[in-house]
Amino acid sequence: MKSRQAQDREFTAFVESRVLSLRRTAFHLCGSWHVAEELVQDALIKLYLKWQSVGGSASLDGYVRQILVRTYLETTRRSWFRRILPTTDPPETPAVAADADHRMDLIAALAQLPAGQRAVVVLRYLDDLDINETARVIGRSPGTVKSQASLGLARLRELLPGYLNTSR
Repeated sequence: MKSRQAQDREFTAFVESRVLSLRRTAFHLCGSWHVAEELVQDALIKLYLKWQSVGGSASLDGYVRQILVRTYLETTRRSWFRRILPTTDPPETPAVAADADHRMDLIAALAQLPAGQRAVVVLRYLDDLDINETARVIGRSPGTVKSQASLGLARLRELLPGYLNTSR
């Protein structure tokens, strides 16, 4: 059994290697850097509490992504969350789309999707997860992922005519 200090070092190394990716996913989910920071922090706290049993697992990336998305979905059920979206925070990370105008348009369009559709679209098309992995992360069936992706993409096509080229 590892000492608590060794576990803490492993956790710190994991967080340092993944925090930017988690933060980017959280931003795509919620559309606000401030809220994204809170979501990532909440997810990492939940991960830390389970670290002794899950640390070193081969599927740790998927597990922390699952915690992050479920924390986001749980947060969207709170009434105060709806009051802070959509946001006009400028993007701070590399491209979601080819240029800044497209990124801002995509961010604004994502903010108009319901939370479940937004989570599916972000995981499927921005984080590049397959249907089954997306279903596992959000805790829904693959059929629900397919229908939410279809509805989300249809709405994005309405909001962003000519921007989307998806073939999944």
